[in-house]
Amino acid sequence: MSKARELFDRELMDLRDNILDLGEMTKIAIRLAIQALKEQEEGLARQVMAGDEKINAKRYDVEEQCLRLIATQQPTAGDLRAIIAAIHIVTELERMGDYASGIAELAIRLASQPHLKPLIDLPRMAEIDQEMIRASLEAYLKHDPDLAFETAKRDVEIDQLYDQTYRELLTYMLEDPRNITRATYLLWVAHKLERIADRVANICERVIFVSTGEFKELNF
Repeated sequence: MSKARELFDRELMDLRDNILDLGEMTKIAIRLAIQALKEQEEGLARQVMAGDEKINAKRYDVEEQCLRLIATQQPTAGDLRAIIAAIHIVTELERMGDYASGIAELAIRLASQPHLKPLIDLPRMAEIDQEMIRASLEAYLKHDPDLAFETAKRDVEIDQLYDQTYRELLTYMLEDPRNITRATYLLWVAHKLERIADRVANICERVIFVSTGEFKELNF
Protein backbone atom coordinates (compact mmCIF):
# COMPACT_ATOMS: atom_id res chain seq x y z
CA MET A 1 0.00 0.00 0.00
CA SER A 2 1.37 3.41 -0.95
CA LYS A 3 2.03 6.10 1.62
CA ALA A 4 -0.55 8.29 -0.12
CA ARG A 5 -3.18 5.58 0.31
CA GLU A 6 -2.24 5.05 3.94
CA LEU A 7 -2.62 8.77 4.59
CA PHE A 8 -5.97 8.80 2.80
CA ASP A 9 -7.23 5.83 4.83
CA ARG A 10 -6.25 7.59 8.07
CA GLU A 11 -8.11 10.70 6.96
CA LEU A 12 -11.17 8.60 6.13
CA MET A 13 -11.03 7.07 9.61
CA ASP A 14 -10.84 10.56 11.10
CA LEU A 15 -13.85 11.54 9.01
CA ARG A 16 -15.81 8.56 10.30
CA ASP A 17 -14.86 9.43 13.88
CA ASN A 18 -16.15 12.96 13.39
CA ILE A 19 -19.43 11.63 12.00
CA LEU A 20 -19.79 9.38 15.05
CA ASP A 21 -19.10 12.36 17.32
CA LEU A 22 -21.84 14.34 15.60
CA GLY A 23 -24.21 11.40 15.89
CA GLU A 24 -23.52 11.20 19.62
CA MET A 25 -24.10 14.93 20.03
CA THR A 26 -27.41 14.57 18.23
CA LYS A 27 -28.55 11.62 20.32
CA ILE A 28 -27.70 13.49 23.52
CA ALA A 29 -29.66 16.53 22.34
CA ILE A 30 -32.74 14.39 21.69
CA ARG A 31 -32.45 12.64 25.04
CA LEU A 32 -32.02 15.85 27.01
CA ALA A 33 -34.81 17.63 25.16
CA ILE A 34 -37.29 14.90 26.08
CA GLN A 35 -35.95 14.83 29.63
CA ALA A 36 -36.53 18.59 29.87
CA LEU A 37 -40.07 18.08 28.63
CA LYS A 38 -40.82 15.27 31.09
CA GLU A 39 -39.24 16.91 34.11
CA GLN A 40 -40.29 20.46 33.13
CA GLU A 41 -36.68 21.60 33.45
CA GLU A 42 -36.44 24.95 31.68
CA GLY A 43 -32.71 25.23 32.35
CA LEU A 44 -32.03 21.87 30.72
CA ALA A 45 -34.12 22.88 27.72
CA ARG A 46 -32.07 26.05 27.29
CA GLN A 47 -28.92 23.95 27.49
CA VAL A 48 -30.15 21.89 24.53
CA MET A 49 -30.95 25.01 22.54
CA ALA A 50 -27.53 26.50 23.24
CA GLY A 51 -25.84 23.24 22.27
CA ASP A 52 -27.42 23.34 18.83
CA GLU A 53 -24.73 25.81 17.74
CA LYS A 54 -22.06 23.18 18.48
CA ILE A 55 -23.94 20.65 16.37
CA ASN A 56 -24.14 23.15 13.51
CA ALA A 57 -20.42 23.93 13.77
CA LYS A 58 -19.52 20.24 13.80
CA ARG A 59 -21.56 19.65 10.67
CA TYR A 60 -19.76 22.41 8.77
CA ASP A 61 -16.37 21.16 9.99
CA VAL A 62 -17.12 17.71 8.58
CA GLU A 63 -18.35 19.16 5.30
CA GLU A 64 -15.11 21.12 4.94
CA GLN A 65 -13.15 17.97 5.71
CA CYS A 66 -15.05 16.11 2.98
CA LEU A 67 -14.43 18.83 0.41
CA ARG A 68 -10.73 18.91 1.32
CA LEU A 69 -10.47 15.15 0.79
CA ILE A 70 -12.12 15.40 -2.62
CA ALA A 71 -9.89 18.30 -3.66
CA THR A 72 -6.57 16.90 -2.48
CA GLN A 73 -6.67 13.10 -2.42
CA GLN A 74 -8.05 11.99 -5.78
CA PRO A 75 -10.50 9.46 -4.28
CA THR A 76 -11.62 6.38 -6.16
CA ALA A 77 -15.26 6.01 -7.17
CA GLY A 78 -16.02 4.00 -4.03
CA ASP A 79 -14.23 6.50 -1.80
CA LEU A 80 -16.04 9.36 -3.49
CA ARG A 81 -19.42 7.75 -2.82
CA ALA A 82 -18.48 7.39 0.85
CA ILE A 83 -17.37 11.00 1.13
CA ILE A 84 -20.46 12.35 -0.60
CA ALA A 85 -22.62 10.15 1.61
CA ALA A 86 -20.83 11.59 4.64
CA ILE A 87 -21.87 15.10 3.57
CA HIS A 88 -25.48 13.98 3.33
CA ILE A 89 -25.31 12.15 6.66
CA VAL A 90 -24.00 15.13 8.63
CA THR A 91 -26.64 17.33 7.03
CA GLU A 92 -29.36 14.94 8.22
CA LEU A 93 -27.84 14.78 11.72
CA GLU A 94 -27.69 18.57 11.93
CA ARG A 95 -31.38 18.78 11.02
CA MET A 96 -32.16 16.26 13.76
CA GLY A 97 -30.34 18.57 16.14
CA ASP A 98 -32.63 21.37 15.00
CA TYR A 99 -35.64 19.20 15.83
CA ALA A 100 -34.22 18.50 19.28
CA SER A 101 -33.75 22.23 19.82
CA GLY A 102 -37.34 22.78 18.71
CA ILE A 103 -38.55 20.21 21.24
CA ALA A 104 -36.56 22.01 23.93
CA GLU A 105 -38.26 25.28 23.00
CA LEU A 106 -41.66 23.60 23.36
CA ALA A 107 -40.55 22.18 26.71
CA ILE A 108 -39.97 25.74 27.89
CA ARG A 109 -43.46 26.78 26.78
CA LEU A 110 -44.95 23.86 28.72
CA ALA A 111 -42.71 24.08 31.80
CA SER A 112 -45.02 26.33 33.81
CA GLN A 113 -48.16 24.25 33.17
CA PRO A 114 -49.22 20.89 34.60
CA HIS A 115 -48.76 17.93 32.30
CA LEU A 116 -51.81 17.32 30.15
CA LYS A 117 -51.22 13.54 30.31
CA PRO A 118 -48.53 11.10 31.39
CA LEU A 119 -45.72 11.23 28.85
CA ILE A 120 -45.22 7.66 27.67
CA ASP A 121 -45.36 7.53 23.87
CA LEU A 122 -43.21 10.62 23.26
CA PRO A 123 -40.25 9.32 25.31
CA ARG A 124 -40.61 5.98 23.56
CA MET A 125 -40.47 7.70 20.17
CA ALA A 126 -37.34 9.55 21.27
CA GLU A 127 -35.78 6.29 22.45
CA ILE A 128 -36.42 4.59 19.12
CA ASP A 129 -35.04 7.63 17.28
CA GLN A 130 -31.78 7.35 19.22
CA GLU A 131 -31.57 3.61 18.57
CA MET A 132 -32.12 4.24 14.86
CA ILE A 133 -29.38 6.88 14.73
CA ARG A 134 -26.92 4.52 16.39
CA ALA A 135 -27.80 1.64 14.07
CA SER A 136 -27.71 3.77 10.91
CA LEU A 137 -24.20 5.01 11.72
CA GLU A 138 -23.08 1.47 12.53
CA ALA A 139 -24.38 0.43 9.12
CA TYR A 140 -22.42 3.28 7.54
CA LEU A 141 -19.19 2.26 9.25
CA LYS A 142 -19.62 -1.42 8.37
CA HIS A 143 -20.97 -0.80 4.84
CA ASP A 144 -23.91 -2.98 5.85
CA PRO A 145 -26.93 -2.44 3.57
CA ASP A 146 -29.00 -5.06 5.39
CA LEU A 147 -28.61 -3.27 8.73
CA ALA A 148 -29.45 -0.01 7.03
CA PHE A 149 -32.61 -1.50 5.56
CA GLU A 150 -33.74 -3.02 8.86
CA THR A 151 -33.04 0.26 10.66
CA ALA A 152 -35.11 2.27 8.21
CA LYS A 153 -38.01 -0.17 8.68
CA ARG A 154 -38.33 1.01 12.29
CA ASP A 155 -39.83 4.19 10.91
CA VAL A 156 -43.07 2.19 10.91
CA GLU A 157 -42.89 1.97 14.73
CA ILE A 158 -42.48 5.73 14.94
CA ASP A 159 -45.40 6.33 12.59
CA GLN A 160 -47.65 4.07 14.66
CA LEU A 161 -46.74 5.88 17.87
CA TYR A 162 -47.27 9.23 16.17
CA ASP A 163 -50.74 8.22 14.96
CA GLN A 164 -51.62 6.93 18.42
CA THR A 165 -50.42 10.16 20.04
CA TYR A 166 -52.29 12.28 17.50
CA ARG A 167 -55.59 10.50 18.15
CA GLU A 168 -55.17 10.69 21.92
CA LEU A 169 -54.31 14.39 21.96
CA LEU A 170 -57.16 15.17 19.59
CA THR A 171 -59.50 13.56 22.11
CA TYR A 172 -58.16 15.84 24.84
CA MET A 173 -58.81 18.86 22.62
CA LEU A 174 -62.38 17.82 21.91
CA GLU A 175 -63.13 17.12 25.55
CA ASP A 176 -62.03 20.53 26.77
CA PRO A 177 -60.99 23.53 24.63
CA ARG A 178 -58.69 24.64 27.46
CA ASN A 179 -56.47 21.69 26.54
CA ILE A 180 -55.90 22.85 22.98
CA THR A 181 -52.69 24.82 23.52
CA ARG A 182 -50.90 22.15 25.55
CA ALA A 183 -52.11 19.39 23.26
CA THR A 184 -50.95 21.32 20.21
CA TYR A 185 -47.47 21.76 21.67
CA LEU A 186 -47.26 18.04 22.37
CA LEU A 187 -48.39 17.31 18.83
CA TRP A 188 -45.55 19.48 17.57
CA VAL A 189 -43.13 17.47 19.72
CA ALA A 190 -44.49 14.23 18.25
CA HIS A 191 -44.16 15.62 14.74
CA LYS A 192 -40.50 16.54 15.30
CA LEU A 193 -39.77 13.06 16.65
CA GLU A 194 -41.47 11.56 13.61
CA ARG A 195 -39.36 13.73 11.31
CA ILE A 196 -36.17 12.60 13.07
CA ALA A 197 -36.98 9.02 12.09
CA ASP A 198 -37.54 10.14 8.50
CA ARG A 199 -34.10 11.74 8.52
CA VAL A 200 -32.57 8.50 9.78
CA ALA A 201 -34.24 6.68 6.90
CA ASN A 202 -32.52 9.15 4.56
CA ILE A 203 -29.18 8.19 6.11
CA CYS A 204 -30.00 4.53 5.55
CA GLU A 205 -30.69 5.23 1.89
CA ARG A 206 -27.21 6.75 1.59
CA VAL A 207 -25.63 3.79 3.35
CA ILE A 208 -27.24 1.42 0.86
CA PHE A 209 -25.97 3.63 -1.97
CA VAL A 210 -22.40 3.56 -0.63
CA SER A 211 -22.53 -0.20 -0.12
CA THR A 212 -24.20 -1.24 -3.38
CA GLY A 213 -23.84 1.68 -5.78
CA GLU A 214 -27.62 1.76 -6.15
CA PHE A 215 -29.87 4.47 -4.77
CA LYS A 216 -33.05 2.99 -3.32
CA GLU A 217 -35.80 5.14 -1.83
CA LEU A 218 -37.09 3.48 1.33
CA ASN A 219 -40.81 3.85 1.93
CA PHE A 220 -42.59 1.57 4.39
